[in-house]
Amino acid sequence: MIGYVTLGTNNLERAVAFYDELLATIGAQRFLETDKFIAWSRSPEEAGISITKPFDGKPATVGNGVMVAIMLHSTDEVDAFYKKALELGATCEGPAGPRAEMDGFYAGYFRDLDGNKLNAFYLDMPMA
Repeated sequence: MIGYVTLGTNNLERAVAFYDELLATIGAQRFLETDKFIAWSRSPEEAGISITKPFDGKPATVGNGVMVAIMLHSTDEVDAFYKKALELGATCEGPAGPRAEMDGFYAGYFRDLDGNKLNAFYLDMPMA
């Protein structure tokens, strides 16, 4: 359903370096790219994540209540991804671990270098 989500940045070069390294840990690579926009995905069948300088030329800002959730395949993958994000300069918004509000939901929350909120999660339950 979703092709990709886009996050704004005020420093494209720094953001690209962060996401190139972070997303490589889960096998994602660039699939769309211009001088102001880059998107990554693990495969053409999966949704991607992109960063961009705002088209209107105004500064990128963080949306209150906006978050990108990245689905991973195991709790170990969540732990490694979350740890890598922090190593690359992301800030913690909630350490990786099980979440009491939903059985089988394991997630780590962080903000990227521009303050955008993301989480890496694993859902250990069958789909309805």
